[in-house]
Amino acid sequence: MTREDYERRMERAGRAAADAGLAGLIVTPGPDLVWLTGYRPTAVTERLTALLIAVGSRPRLLVPVLERADARQAAGAGATEVLGWRDGEDPYAVLAELLEPQRRYGISDSAWAMHLLGLQRTLPGSAYASLTEALPMLRAVKDAYEVERLAAAGAAADATYEQILEVPFGGRRECDVAADLARLLVEHGHSQVDFTVVGSGPNGADPHHEAGDRVIENGDMVVLDFGGLLDGYGSDTTRTVHVGEPSSEERKVHDIVREAQQAAFEAVRPGAACQDIDRVARKVIKAAGYGEYFIHRVGHGIGVTTHEPPYMVEGEHLPLVPGMCFSIEPGIYLPGRFGVRIEDIVTCTETGGRRLNNTAREMGIVS
Repeated sequence: MTREDYERRMERAGRAAADAGLAGLIVTPGPDLVWLTGYRPTAVTERLTALLIAVGSRPRLLVPVLERADARQAAGAGATEVLGWRDGEDPYAVLAELLEPQRRYGISDSAWAMHLLGLQRTLPGSAYASLTEALPMLRAVKDAYEVERLAAAGAAADATYEQILEVPFGGRRECDVAADLARLLVEHGHSQVDFTVVGSGPNGADPHHEAGDRVIENGDMVVLDFGGLLDGYGSDTTRTVHVGEPSSEERKVHDIVREAQQAAFEAVRPGAACQDIDRVARKVIKAAGYGEYFIHRVGHGIGVTTHEPPYMVEGEHLPLVPGMCFSIEPGIYLPGRFGVRIEDIVTCTETGGRRLNNTAREMGIVS
């Protein structure tokens, strides 16, 4: 990413803000700031850091003066005016001087409450909307560079899965297998591991089970959900494996989830509503008699974070657009018994969906 790339992103963000009737955007440390400028403060503290973007003016990045040198080294900072405030000054008064009174601004979802309240106190009459609410499409549509970064992260996660099939499961703790997943993600290029879900036997019925000390047994179904960041972009994939030969019921449930995942993938096309993808997968599972055991949305967006808009969930009417990247991850969870989930990252193209995870979706058999 070059200065020019970040400059184009900030220009796009400014236009989107104006189209939404906002005076501008206030972007605090977090994924939005990284995406717009490449700047990630070495330590996010109580000191205010904020990027101000408004149409017709150069973006301004307000940082504590002791961090100004680092901020200026960020790839996109050259396209901004980097301003500093000193300890002892009121940073909200400094920021308020850059804003128009009695106007409405978009502000990062990750902004600290103390900063928003301080700004409201200093600039009464101003109004604010979360970026997700005001500009849900800002980071949702990826360019070709971003799609290929996500594809590379997906390929690394795929390689991790292929190798985890070769390690022993039976007789080891869930946390041991989780450590193997984390190690393999790093070996395949990840700089950050965000999660390694290993849900064996009855723990697999908890979709976000935290790998623990349970010893995996022969006959267990095991849900593996793992991902993180590679070159700044996320991976997230889920496969369900079995220790030894599965029962006919376990195979049946796995096949239902696989059918639901495939049907949802085939429904991806420009113009389809996000909720349609959820509905298609849910219809398959409900028809098979397991509707009450599919207890979460079918997917979420992914980019510089592993969970971000758009969300594939009932009530989300946003249309799919080429460049959107999101998970498709239906599941069935039978309390006290086992769970099954299959997840791929998918991008919408002009002609349909493209999977960014390509390992086998059939049940993996492990020892």
